[in-house]
Amino acid sequence: MRNLLPLISSHSGGRSALTCRFRCGDACFQEIPNTSENEYAGDIIARAVSRRSMMRAAAVVTVAAAAGTAALTGPNAPQAEAAALAGHGHKPNPPHKPAPSGARGLRFSPVAPNKNDKVTVPDGYGQNVVIRWGEPILRGAPAFNPEKQTAKAQAGQFGYNNDFLSLLPLRGERGRQVLVANHEYTDEILMFRGYDPANPTREQVEIAWAAHGLSVVVVQEESRTGKLGAVSRHPLNRRLTATSEFRVTGPAAGSDLLRTSADRTGSRVLGTLNNCAGGTTPWGTTLHGEENFNQYFANGTTAEHKRYGIGTGATERKWERFDRRFDLAKEPNEANRFGWVVELDPYDPDSTPRKRTALGRFKHEAAEPRLTSDGRPVVYMGDDERFDYLYKFVSSKRMKKGTSRAAREHNLTLLDEGTLYVAKLTGDSPASEIDGSGKLPDDGEFDGSGVWIPLATGTTSHVPGMTADEVYVYTRLAGDKVGATKMDRPEDVEPSPRTGRVYVALTNNTDRGKEGKAPADEANPRNLNKHGQILELAENWDDPTSDGFAWRLFLVAGDPNDPSTYFAGFPKDRVSPISCPDNVAFDDHGNLWISTDGNQLGAHDGLFGVATHGDRRGELKQFLTVPAGAETCGPVIQDRRVLVAVQHPGEVDGASVEKPASTWPDGPGKIVRPSVVAVWRKDGRDIGV
Repeated sequence: MRNLLPLISSHSGGRSALTCRFRCGDACFQEIPNTSENEYAGDIIARAVSRRSMMRAAAVVTVAAAAGTAALTGPNAPQAEAAALAGHGHKPNPPHKPAPSGARGLRFSPVAPNKNDKVTVPDGYGQNVVIRWGEPILRGAPAFNPEKQTAKAQAGQFGYNNDFLSLLPLRGERGRQVLVANHEYTDEILMFRGYDPANPTREQVEIAWAAHGLSVVVVQEESRTGKLGAVSRHPLNRRLTATSEFRVTGPAAGSDLLRTSADRTGSRVLGTLNNCAGGTTPWGTTLHGEENFNQYFANGTTAEHKRYGIGTGATERKWERFDRRFDLAKEPNEANRFGWVVELDPYDPDSTPRKRTALGRFKHEAAEPRLTSDGRPVVYMGDDERFDYLYKFVSSKRMKKGTSRAAREHNLTLLDEGTLYVAKLTGDSPASEIDGSGKLPDDGEFDGSGVWIPLATGTTSHVPGMTADEVYVYTRLAGDKVGATKMDRPEDVEPSPRTGRVYVALTNNTDRGKEGKAPADEANPRNLNKHGQILELAENWDDPTSDGFAWRLFLVAGDPNDPSTYFAGFPKDRVSPISCPDNVAFDDHGNLWISTDGNQLGAHDGLFGVATHGDRRGELKQFLTVPAGAETCGPVIQDRRVLVAVQHPGEVDGASVEKPASTWPDGPGKIVRPSVVAVWRKDGRDIGV
């Protein structure tokens, strides 16, 4: 038996202090924003959820599949699910030498944990850098010169610290697709030679504003390999930054809580900030979650500012010195205009992106929709904070099919009307069996039932003591009031496009179980949780509009030799170690792909694939690792290509432009640059088959 992998001593979750400082404003060293008692609010739930729905939620784990529910009834997927998955076919690959064993889509030799300062991929696979920070994508933008950066140049170049990626088809242009990327945050110490954190210059600040936001760039594939390259100056290419105009839409648009001296209508916002993960809609748009926006605002003064993690003093980047809107003593409502899900139409370079208030305001990690049987979108969302909540939004409108102008205009209103919910989870094991160690309860699984508690529908609030506007703008406080379950940093939330089951990446929570903090519960079963877990959720009757669900933990991450880990019942001597799951995505075989952030097992972060059904359910294999200091983001999984965003390479304590901790991607003597990477099989066949 292998020894336990060594734990590393570092900042929270395995990140460097430099990453915590610039990405989330040292959130893990601040007071936890959620200080609510937040016990089960039975009287509120009784008003909000019908008795019938609660009974159905409690019983769903034992209801027979023949009754029509997507019940979670054991370590393997139901036979009906397996049959459905088997019926989803692809063109067979030509005969070739035997591949490594594994679930279909995961037949590659796993990459061993390592500390290589490069992207390490399986044997037989190739890779290329698709696009780097600073590469010109708009007409007139100059080539990147790290010693002569300007805000004007950066506004036409690919932004910094790429995170969420989406690849969309481009009709009529053979071999081309549309790549959309988030740019989560800037690390000025790694961007500017001689940077003085106490005294940033206006030019440096304006470059940082331009390096935030979103990029749209057309990419061209190489026919004989899986390589992708950016098509500079394509008409669809676009940059949206911290100073671009965004529309506010939905029920809170125009609210007094969103009005400022510069925008007395409460409907127009400059910029989008800290865009983390996102989603791709069935109608061809992309969704972008504004996450750690709190760190950009100085001089918080209210209880609501505090609940959102906004400090009372100056900010790290000192933007408030150069634009009054970042000083809440002068513009107390400006922060309320961030923390939303942004919807972008990548096919219309002249369109104004929209901040969707119906989806609530919190630290949005991502937003991934699925459709109901009658065509209404349901969006699942996590609030990436220790002890915060899991949400969903159910639209009241049906998607129109087709690409006509009328259909597109209608579909761009789908996320403005509907009901916003927050999740309450209940375990089915006695509390005495959940001791915080991660030991499985006597029934062999961490599982239970749950209810979706409605918060608001249109202009109607379902939360006593709060108006609808307050629910949307202060969604965290609404979750507090109705007794939502405090989770271990719910990050990316993805419904399987094949089974409808929803997978929630819970990254970690080293404050779980500390004195005065929420103790372990069945959904968050480990105190001082360093490694995180992945929760699997099945809506009652496989209906995403349901107000009840069954759940179980699919993975409990960490060293497989640690008894507190769990891999859906799969033998733990046949899986890769994994720590701190973050972004997730699905391939066409139904496998879940997981990128990590802050590996606590002494190796670099990476990308993993895991089977979610069949007799290999829980088989997890590492597909790649990223360079020193980097986080794995993205990812996009296609039949013959995998894309990842390599974020903050070289972001190691003590590093700077003058003293780099990484030479990736361009080698010694070159500035470290966040980049997008494509990986493919050298023989041209499908990934993992």
